[in-house]
Amino acid sequence: MTVESTVTRGPRKRAAAKKTPGGQPDLVQLLTPEGKRVRPTKALAEYAAFVEDITPEELRGLYRDMVLTRRFDAEATSLQRQGELGLWASLLGQEAAQIGSGRATRPDDYVFPTYREHGVAWTRGVDPTLLLGMFRGVNNGGWDPTTNNFHLYTIVIGSQTLHATGYAMGIAKDGADSAVIAYFGDGASSQGDVAESFTFSAVYNAPVVFFCQNNQWAISEPTEKQTRVPLYQRARGYGFPGVRVDGNDVLACLAVTRWALERARRGEGPTLVEAFTYRMGAHTTSDDPTRYRHDDERAAWEAKDPIIRLRAYLEAQSHADEAFFAELEAESEALGKRVREVVRAMPDPEHLAIFDNVYADGHALVDEERAQFAAYQASFADGEDK
Repeated sequence: MTVESTVTRGPRKRAAAKKTPGGQPDLVQLLTPEGKRVRPTKALAEYAAFVEDITPEELRGLYRDMVLTRRFDAEATSLQRQGELGLWASLLGQEAAQIGSGRATRPDDYVFPTYREHGVAWTRGVDPTLLLGMFRGVNNGGWDPTTNNFHLYTIVIGSQTLHATGYAMGIAKDGADSAVIAYFGDGASSQGDVAESFTFSAVYNAPVVFFCQNNQWAISEPTEKQTRVPLYQRARGYGFPGVRVDGNDVLACLAVTRWALERARRGEGPTLVEAFTYRMGAHTTSDDPTRYRHDDERAAWEAKDPIIRLRAYLEAQSHADEAFFAELEAESEALGKRVREVVRAMPDPEHLAIFDNVYADGHALVDEERAQFAAYQASFADGEDK
């Protein structure tokens, strides 16, 4: 499997630059779909300054991150199709949004993800195989959140934004020089929890960045059926800035997130970043996107593929040669092999462990259910599960 095999090269189109009435760019883009650097205008300069001194080595690192994240994601999808995972939420197409924003964080920042932030987890140093335990049903998370300041995945839609806001309010009171970033999707932006987190973060000037990956579809519901205005403009009603960034441009995502995090650390409060991107695959492996969207829509977004875009720039600037790409291809295959081996070797959990730690001091109903399940297991004459 090649690093670009999950998408195809399509016709390139260049969007016209637009600005909001206030003079801010409607879409922050620093690298075009053709892989050309955008000359910073006055409106872009504030963000472009955060990647002005980026080195070829750092650019290769971003490319490597995206390639390996995509390879891991593709392997996880295959494992689910083979019955090794119960479910998987693919990030295909959203690598730039996640890698760019994740690499903008500092080690002392704290990240609150949803359940699709595999690329962000990679940037935080979380072993990708640890992400798979929950989807295989062998644990309830798989990693210690305090080790990498990366919280466990959140399945409940939107609730992590409240957790992030509360955490950010806490570190502000502690006087810590760090920030918080919360990830959610366009669908979650319709949840009341997100609205509440916007209110509290604004009122208490919390050092939090709300990073919304607008991948155009909340399962089968398109964005235009969720909002009458661009999502980033919602921030204005709460009293803090919102920025829309090209979510398939890793440089722009890196720059804008650095800008927003620095703003938070300076005590200037929250920011909403809308990464305008696209979910290339299904919502999860239980979804069939062909039932609600057309192939030509995906084809148009394939022409904006974040990995192909950065590779074109690396090659045009002679920042990477064929030896680099070949070595990375071998590394990605090795990663896929390791993921397969680790997943298949995961031990099954103790069946009664699901009842542990539900309540700190125990509960009569939980004790009753535990006893019933234990009796059910013991009812099989051969002692094996059915």
